[in-house]
Amino acid sequence: MGESREIHWWQPETGLDEIQLVQDVIESNYLNDGDVTTRFEQLIAARLDVPYAVAVTSGTTALYLSLMALGIGSGDEVIVPDVTFIATANAVTMTGAKAVLVDVVPEFLSMDPMAFERAISKKTRAVIPVHVSGRGGSLLEVMAVAQKYNLPVVEDAAEALLSRFHGRCLGTFGATGCFSFSPNKTITTGQGGIIVTHDRIIHNRLRELKDQGRPVRGTGGDDVHASIGFNFKLTNLQAAVGLGQITYLDRRIERQKRIYELYRDELQETRGISVFPFNTQEGEVPQWTDALAERRDELDTYLSIQGACCRRYWYPIHTQQPYKEPDDRFPNSTRFIPKAIWLPSAFQLTDDDVRYVCDLIRNFYK
Repeated sequence: MGESREIHWWQPETGLDEIQLVQDVIESNYLNDGDVTTRFEQLIAARLDVPYAVAVTSGTTALYLSLMALGIGSGDEVIVPDVTFIATANAVTMTGAKAVLVDVVPEFLSMDPMAFERAISKKTRAVIPVHVSGRGGSLLEVMAVAQKYNLPVVEDAAEALLSRFHGRCLGTFGATGCFSFSPNKTITTGQGGIIVTHDRIIHNRLRELKDQGRPVRGTGGDDVHASIGFNFKLTNLQAAVGLGQITYLDRRIERQKRIYELYRDELQETRGISVFPFNTQEGEVPQWTDALAERRDELDTYLSIQGACCRRYWYPIHTQQPYKEPDDRFPNSTRFIPKAIWLPSAFQLTDDDVRYVCDLIRNFYK
């Protein structure tokens, strides 16, 4: 190729807006969960067109508290796709319930609705579809099965902020939607997450669960604690960073769409690699551009040597020791995940950067 450059898989970015907002919080001398956190919740709720949003410490916490708000605990089962970050299953385990793993559909790497239905038992209390890379995938079919069996849906939308599917934002279809603001997301608060819901009763219970059983912000003194709760508050400091990040949100989303469309168009004739589909024209937002690649590990090493960093997919959860199960129960994840990779997707990439990566990929597969 004769050319080498540094291409990041992902790279968080903060600016002067965040610095000023954090400074304002420090000068206010109120660093805990307060009015800045409330403003952050309100802005996210407005962008997602939902009435309620509850900011918490992480996306994992968001899943855990959603399940707790639905009354899920010891002896219950929650169905989870085999292809997701392990936090999805761990959040179920945190409640005392059992995470029941099911296979995925190859087209989207999202939950297989038929496998979901087969896994339902008398102990099943909920299902967690995961919007991998920001795709809606099989969500509508999963929702139909859940409705048939009267099971609440908790959406793991950690990778799907403002990704629209059939006219609505992902994360707003189920009983709750759970988002992450970790450093590799479109906006970040360092660590943090948010739960959105249309249900007032669930919202009120989430408020109690995240703040020691208090339905409203307390004094730390003679407060009424009407129920069991914990401490999963997002602070004003973190929310200030989030407010600053929101100012860049639309620009970043448009860039992520453009990066995906370049990969899709540039690589459509390249044998050996296929980019997963996104309907960007209808509003789906690729958190990252992902693909199935023959000789994936070799490709990853080759690109890395050339300065283009990728990320290999998570191992299927059923291969991880805490959730170990036989491969033959998960034929699709077992077959396809060793080929799955996230291509460089940082919103800072220029069109030329993406074309450079595509040139490298074509050169590898010649």
